[in-house]
Amino acid sequence: MKKQGLLLSAILATGLLSGCATPLNSAQDAELKSYRAKGLEVKEKNPGTGAALGILPGGGSFYTRNYGLGVVNLLLWPISVCWDPVSGYDGAESINYYATKADVSKKMNKEMAALDTQLQTKTISADEYVLKKSQIERKYSADL
Repeated sequence: MKKQGLLLSAILATGLLSGCATPLNSAQDAELKSYRAKGLEVKEKNPGTGAALGILPGGGSFYTRNYGLGVVNLLLWPISVCWDPVSGYDGAESINYYATKADVSKKMNKEMAALDTQLQTKTISADEYVLKKSQIERKYSADL
């Protein structure tokens, strides 16, 4: 009996220390939706696949790179089916959000650098620079 209690304590501690896939907050969710609408989303992971794999022992967590939680969910299966599909979905959305943010930033910086070069080489006027800079900022902003 004492061994079972110790094992359960170890499993729970591992679960708490491994971290769960946290859902996006409302601002991040709105930002991702805006990038989707503009066709800028990077889809590294499919949230539906993450949720579906959550039915398997630890599948949703392993799919979304939450390996510690995946081990805990594997050990707690079948009861982990209550939360792992949600964790798999949220984890995939989170991965996509951060991949999108990095990609958008990279693309915007590349276009801005090219624009700066055009201004320095006097290929465009200062007025054209300001106009094009504004267009680039709008293109990559999360606002619709």
